[in-house]
Amino acid sequence: MTNATAQSPDESRTVQFRVWRGNRDGGAFASYPVTVSEGMVVLDCVHQIQAVHAPDLACRWNCKAGKCGSCSAEINGTPRLMCMTRMDTLPADAVVTIEPMRSFPSIRDLVTDVSWNFRVKQKIKPFKPRKPDNADGSWTMMQVDVDRVQEFRKCIECFLCQDVCHVLRDHHKHDEFIGPRFLMYNAALEMHPLDTENRLRDLKDNDGIGYCNITKCCTKVCPEHIGITDNAIIPMKERIVDEFYDPITRLFRMFKPKG
Repeated sequence: MTNATAQSPDESRTVQFRVWRGNRDGGAFASYPVTVSEGMVVLDCVHQIQAVHAPDLACRWNCKAGKCGSCSAEINGTPRLMCMTRMDTLPADAVVTIEPMRSFPSIRDLVTDVSWNFRVKQKIKPFKPRKPDNADGSWTMMQVDVDRVQEFRKCIECFLCQDVCHVLRDHHKHDEFIGPRFLMYNAALEMHPLDTENRLRDLKDNDGIGYCNITKCCTKVCPEHIGITDNAIIPMKERIVDEFYDPITRLFRMFKPKG
């Protein structure tokens, strides 16, 4: 069966865009018609709006290749990278709504102030390697331990996972919860085969890991397809339970010789 709304390679169509215009004091959506042709992504459309209708429209972007994490926004209510959202994946002949990430303060138009994330990162205890295993200053590690943390290094810090997390987005617990990006950052350090630091108490007492109810919404929006929930957050929760709440562990500590 042929899709009646399918677009031929040489065909262009006009799509109506609703783009948020404003700043932290308020604003409103403005409508712009965009001529869309084959292969265009949402960021192309924003550039067309800037070129034809609104040269003062503020939009943050850099690589246009899904690797810098700069062009994060909400497209039809879903946190996404504008440069990786193809127009042919959106509903045909429907209005496309673009607005800034809701979990962070607005600066202007589609640009938000994400500096809170960098302040959070500075508070996390840094990597603390053990002494070298070998005389030449090198370490010996199991390959499986090395592989375990490689996934987390793919993070481009687009902060879409932070934006979609209901603890930050709806409940505004920024003072109590570091968000999925930095729970994963902690996991990358805690699971590193050379690291000797212990961050579990900070995660429990200061970083709000208990607020996470593992809905996996952060994993769903990750453009790098990192298993944030299953491979980072859940293992950290399990470690905290073992460390602070397991009755056998607590009993063992009671009788463990001190000193």
